[in-house]
Amino acid sequence: MKAARALAGLDQKALAERAGVGVNTIRNFEAAGASSVRGRLDTLDAIVEALKSAGVIFVAENGDGPGVRLTKAKAKATAIAVEDLNASNDD
Repeated sequence: MKAARALAGLDQKALAERAGVGVNTIRNFEAAGASSVRGRLDTLDAIVEALKSAGVIFVAENGDGPGVRLTKAKAKATAIAVEDLNASNDD
């Protein structure tokens, strides 16, 4: 999720607002993975849809592992550079 969020140029608060969930939900998911929202598929669906609406494409397992990328139109938008990912842009 953190990689998808960075590609879309969203901080945790912005993603939470887009998904209609609390920022702690985003933080917990990024820290613990899918187990943090177990039993709450509606929450996970809302987060995925928010990322998709921001231009994120989820790439299925293809032998090299699953991943994320942006649609061509969104890739031109400002995103957080990988080397700039840190705790300061998680909030």
